[in-house]
Amino acid sequence: MSSLISRLFGDERLDPFLSVINQCPVLNTPTDWKETPKAYVLVSDLPGLKKEEVKVEVDDGRVLQISGERKVEDDNGSAGKNDTEYKWHRVERYRGKFLRRFKLPENSKIDEIQASMENGVLTVTIPKQEVPKPQMKVVEIEAH
Repeated sequence: MSSLISRLFGDERLDPFLSVINQCPVLNTPTDWKETPKAYVLVSDLPGLKKEEVKVEVDDGRVLQISGERKVEDDNGSAGKNDTEYKWHRVERYRGKFLRRFKLPENSKIDEIQASMENGVLTVTIPKQEVPKPQMKVVEIEAH
């Protein structure tokens, strides 16, 4: 059984459940989406990341994309170096690339989207525009 876990999840000393979470870009980027009377607001937890390490984009199909990458750190906290002299005992914090995509509603003001990041929490605000309600047109019935 341990060889199966090792093949599926990598190092068998790691918790297989955490390995699955770390490999899934949806599970490792928890995001709340709420609607206010004037805007849609997305809040993503990205602990330890700086705003320079996160990208927020909107494509023509009205899809908001949040992406970035958490680098692997050595024991000194510097990213990128993976020296063999260090021995990891447990790895639970996710690393690697992440990507979340959200289809925006038709009444989103794409040109006015704002994003801010504070203490590892990304907040994206998408203002709403008022969509005209369809009006009822009365069609006269002619007599023949």
